[in-house]
Amino acid sequence: MSITKHNWTKEEIIAIYNKPLMDLLYEAASIHREQHDPNVVQVSTLLSIKTGGCPEDCGYCPQAARYHTGVEGNDLMSVSQVKAQALRAKSGGSSRVCMGAAWRNVKDGPEFDQVLEMVRTINKLDMEVCCTLGMLTENQAHRLAEAGLYAYNHNLDTSEEYYKEVISTRGFEDRLQTIDNVRKTNVTVCSGGIIGMGESIEDRAGMLVALSTLNPQPESVPINALVAVEGTPMEEEKPVEIWEMIRMVATTRIVMPETQVRLSAGRTNMSREGQAMCFFAGANSIFAGDKLLTTPNPDVEDDMKMFELLGLKPQKPFIKLMQPTTVEAEDSQFHSLGEKPKWTRPEHKIERNLEASGKGK
Repeated sequence: MSITKHNWTKEEIIAIYNKPLMDLLYEAASIHREQHDPNVVQVSTLLSIKTGGCPEDCGYCPQAARYHTGVEGNDLMSVSQVKAQALRAKSGGSSRVCMGAAWRNVKDGPEFDQVLEMVRTINKLDMEVCCTLGMLTENQAHRLAEAGLYAYNHNLDTSEEYYKEVISTRGFEDRLQTIDNVRKTNVTVCSGGIIGMGESIEDRAGMLVALSTLNPQPESVPINALVAVEGTPMEEEKPVEIWEMIRMVATTRIVMPETQVRLSAGRTNMSREGQAMCFFAGANSIFAGDKLLTTPNPDVEDDMKMFELLGLKPQKPFIKLMQPTTVEAEDSQFHSLGEKPKWTRPEHKIERNLEASGKGK
């Protein structure tokens, strides 16, 4: 059995990434089979519960208010709307619903209370619930845990060094602090990043160093290929080649053997053969549905046909960890503190972000 290592260096990870492809695939697939059922893949549905209008300047994101991408902003969905979407996802084979809100950070108040009720509702449907809501405090993490949250997604995006070329409105340390706040509860951590943003292989390795040296390592690591959206600073970036995706998935599997590696954004540009290679290399989770927040994604029926062709089965919920207990709002031990944490705003200048912000003026 592979032993989970928490002191990977960038040089070690680069050496793995650059191995001859057949050697890399063999090692990754062997580790994958030791730790996971190679014919089982988790199917998750990503639901945008509040779209657009985000104050951040993430260079890849069409939901940033400062860019001119044509994304229509929507207010927070109702609990009944979310329940209907969750039931639809469940009928399509999903075992997890991940709810995303275009917020910089969680703010105590009626909207967060509404999200907590969404978590309670979906958990009662016997589905895993994940949220990605931006930065959050320890008390807010506890409130989500009480509601029945299974996982919290907070991506590092890239290496700490390259992060400064992507985002200027928040600090890398804030990402780590949020993950640390989640770790003070029984909620699992989902954290990964994006390749194809102009970063180097060294940056890809740096991101994996940051994730793999966390103890415990994240239970889930999404590997996204950039979807270059017109109007964002990264609209001109070249599409990620499938070989880069395969190498990144395989390297992640070797470095984090027990983690579920998520084949996330960018699957619309991948052939079935390419995706099959990613599954062989260690990916064992996908997002289903025709959209990932605001970017395109393969149709559920197409994914199920692919599963049939490859002999893959959707993973049932709560295989890795037992279902959380939902505590009703009136019985909660943790309540709103009206917190106003001072998350950092580095505000250094990123020229391409500034240029994209000014294009629509």
